[in-house]
Amino acid sequence: MNANSPIQATGYSDEIDLFELAQNLWKQKLLISVVTLAVTALAAGYAFLSTPVYESKSSILPPRTADIAGYNLGRSELGFSNLTVKKVYSIFTQNLRSEGLRREFFEQVYLSGETGSQGVKSKDQFRESLNNKLSIANPDLRNNPERFAVTLQSADRQQAAQLVNLYVDLAAKKTHKDIADIVSADVSMRAKSIQARIIMLREGARKNREDRILRLSEELEMAEELGLQASQIKASRISSDGELEQFVDSNLMYMRGTKVIRAELDILKNRKNDDPFIAGLRELENQLDFLAKVSVSPDGVAVFTLDSAAEVSETPIKPKKALILALGVVLGGMLGIFIALIRSMLAKRRESVV
Repeated sequence: MNANSPIQATGYSDEIDLFELAQNLWKQKLLISVVTLAVTALAAGYAFLSTPVYESKSSILPPRTADIAGYNLGRSELGFSNLTVKKVYSIFTQNLRSEGLRREFFEQVYLSGETGSQGVKSKDQFRESLNNKLSIANPDLRNNPERFAVTLQSADRQQAAQLVNLYVDLAAKKTHKDIADIVSADVSMRAKSIQARIIMLREGARKNREDRILRLSEELEMAEELGLQASQIKASRISSDGELEQFVDSNLMYMRGTKVIRAELDILKNRKNDDPFIAGLRELENQLDFLAKVSVSPDGVAVFTLDSAAEVSETPIKPKKALILALGVVLGGMLGIFIALIRSMLAKRRESVV
């Protein structure tokens, strides 16, 4: 072979001829169209035959000061600090996001409504279904960190709205119970403190009366020995501020005479109740009576502000029919072109071999 002779090309060239490629695709336009239509039909079947899913959402904000005023009735008079909006709303949001409330909602509400409509499922499957459907989130944490959204997805649009509202109501009821427990604990602690104070005062009064009786008995004996029947204290000698009388009562009680001492002694021995003579006792009893009447009623109080209640949605969020159809057309077209290219390459190989 001559070294200068040109080398004869055998086989086919690996270079892509765009014009030839376009021609081959055009020749197979029917195939591409059929594949595109088939994939689009499958996508349309999924979009229009799959079960639609609806979403309901409730938006929640903190309560106003007036909304929680019922929780603070009488607290300042009893020396308790008032419950703040921040405190009440914090308890509510903790309950709203707690696993305990979700479990309680599952047992009391969700499970009873689902068991008859979804065939045979285990309890764990129902619980997983609820966890997938229900979400509690803060949609705008940076600008509005106190706003919460409770969202639930369901094939039943009526049920979706109903379950969201029931969940929020259950969180509010649990929060009210928690606050009632706080108030009850405060009242119980204060009542025990007052009762202990009353017992101490009564015990002190009883001991003081017994000590007085002992002193009077001794002073009576002394007055009898001295023969002092009448009081030896002259009214003119008693100073205006009672200093002399106090001195006599403490040191020279026998000078009051047997008649006065015996009369006081009889009164003290026959006294059945020291309460009227205990300073501050009636005020403590009034406080105790007031504490017994303290109660927290859910009427007239609110632990959150409902910015928007969950409503029945008219438009499903899934499936997104327009998007699915568009993807079906695109993917069908790509698949058709891919099949056409493979057929063209195989045909070209066969021609080169022949």
